[in-house]
Amino acid sequence: MVGNNVSHSKRRVKRKFNVNLFRKKFYLPDENRWVVLTVSAHGLRIINKKGVVAAVKEAKEKGFIEKN
Repeated sequence: MVGNNVSHSKRRVKRKFNVNLFRKKFYLPDENRWVVLTVSAHGLRIINKKGVVAAVKEAKEKGFIEKN
């Protein structure tokens, strides 16, 4: 997304709004292995709420994760 930095004198300069992404390692006990996921801050909250196994399963069903 793009927007403007607005100074105190109301001068406008173009800027970018970057996505808040993190590379995190999660342990999947069902598969007995670690996986590295690139998740957003909101995705981390979902993983904390539902658990990593349920969140990964739901993401695969919705097509966010490629099925190997």
